[in-house]
Amino acid sequence: MAAERIYREVQDYYAKELKTREDLKTNACITLTKPVPTFIKEALQCVHEEVSAKFYGCGLVVPECVEDCLILDLGSGSGRDCYMLSKLIGENGHVTGIDITESQVEVAKKHIDYHMNKFGYQKPNVNFIRGAIEKLDEAGLKSESFDIVISNCVVNLSPDKRAVLREVYRVLKVGGEMYFTDVYASHDLPEVSRKHRVLWGECLGGALWWKDLYKIAQEVGFQPPRLVTASRITIGNKELESVVGECQFVSATFRLFKIPKDFSIQRCEVIYTGGITGHEKELEFDVNYKFKQGGVVDVDEDMAAILQKSRFSGKFLIRPVEQKKTTPTGCCPGKPKEKIINPFRLVEEMEVKAPVQSSVGCCGSKGCC
Repeated sequence: MAAERIYREVQDYYAKELKTREDLKTNACITLTKPVPTFIKEALQCVHEEVSAKFYGCGLVVPECVEDCLILDLGSGSGRDCYMLSKLIGENGHVTGIDITESQVEVAKKHIDYHMNKFGYQKPNVNFIRGAIEKLDEAGLKSESFDIVISNCVVNLSPDKRAVLREVYRVLKVGGEMYFTDVYASHDLPEVSRKHRVLWGECLGGALWWKDLYKIAQEVGFQPPRLVTASRITIGNKELESVVGECQFVSATFRLFKIPKDFSIQRCEVIYTGGITGHEKELEFDVNYKFKQGGVVDVDEDMAAILQKSRFSGKFLIRPVEQKKTTPTGCCPGKPKEKIINPFRLVEEMEVKAPVQSSVGCCGSKGCC
């Protein structure tokens, strides 16, 4: 499927066929997620009704510790996530949204004044531009100009995922993060699925095999991806189910960090000092690391590097572990807990713990509020 054809069909699908979320043919954009914290609900409730109605995403993309940050939203669509983050970062931060579909960008731009008045800001802290997420340079976005890049169910729509991550790496500051939710496949999709127009538009035909994300991220220069959460996607459309066959899908949130290549990393003990809005007592960084305020946690080399070189550095006390602790005589050392990197394994474990789930999607028919 030629790249230009994909660009054209994706724009047509989101501009002409999808008028609201009710027009979606699968539930890829209404998968389950964690409960929404009160301060995020309040921000979402401020978003204009038209913006929310035209939002299509597969999760909730809200990284922690965002006050005063410069944020880029890839595939910002009608602007829901941009406006939500606009409130959370405060008037001194800034959010830039970029999307290839002109009609979506127009909807987002139309409501800038509404939201600035709603938030009580003297000047806009958000702007929207039209452009391709694989070509951020052509959109005028400079290298090392953002603290955080987010994306909500958009990377799968790109015919060149490597180019997207390469551009994200370029525009992120050193220590910056890409925090994004997307759809992933249990294995590499066959051509018949990748050529299916509706499957592409519904975020399934272009889904990346989850293992390829780790491969591409490493090639681009990021630290290994950190899995945050995942939810199973059930298509609920027999015609489309017959096309994808036995392939399974999940929506998953990952975080990628740009750490200096010459930074010497080692295992560390860290203590979370608290103070992050909404996570004052406990910060669940990913599925493998949860930090309670005042608690000592032994972290691996990659996590130690992230906490030292990112915006989280001021929230932790960090001390290197010079050598492995010796085990007292007569004691058997415990086997280190295996880290979860496979979103499908995470979903299976979650389903075992909580087999009965509500059928309400992450954003429902009326948004996350």
